[in-house]
Amino acid sequence: MFIINCKNYQEISGDNIVKLAKITGKISKKYKVKIALAPPNHLLAKITNLSVPVLAQHVDNTNMGSTTGFMIPELLKASKIAGSLINHSEHRIPSTDIKQLVLRLRKLKMVSVVCVKNIVEAQKYAKLNPNYIAIEPSELIGSGKAVSKERPELVTKAVVAVKNANNSTKLLCGAGIVAGEDVEKAIQLGAKGILVASGIIKAKNWEKIIVEFTKAMI
Repeated sequence: MFIINCKNYQEISGDNIVKLAKITGKISKKYKVKIALAPPNHLLAKITNLSVPVLAQHVDNTNMGSTTGFMIPELLKASKIAGSLINHSEHRIPSTDIKQLVLRLRKLKMVSVVCVKNIVEAQKYAKLNPNYIAIEPSELIGSGKAVSKERPELVTKAVVAVKNANNSTKLLCGAGIVAGEDVEKAIQLGAKGILVASGIIKAKNWEKIIVEFTKAMI
């Protein structure tokens, strides 16, 4: 799995997100690598009918009804959203909500990607059996310094933590990934995919960098 978190970057505003989705879908089909996009909330509907899985950047453990401003799993499902990031370092939530959201998304047959900042969290949340655990030390996010190079031991320990949960959860590697060699190193360390943001969105040539990252995963 290769997830591109678009955050709220200016580069994907308006119809630019459609351009990115079309590029991503073409590359995914050519290289047979699953690539998902996580756009800002207001852009989700723009790309749900294109050939790329769409994830929400955040989801709330709140009920349908009078809950203005919240992202509701059941409504996302009805809008053809494939799943969601949970507990990203820029939008941390309580552990009780993480547990309940993983269960809600599983019941809805949606993808859950629980973001963690250290091994303790990886061990704790892998036991919930989300689809993915994404290891992202907050100090390296957006730094241009890949965790797979700066702290390879963190990735290998996270691999062990996820494996010891003895379920179907897979590990993704994130934070500071800016080149194909960063991706290749993450895969060599045992990660099953990547979660990347500025390394893609801030690049001058989206197609070139996505192809570079994709080839490094094969």
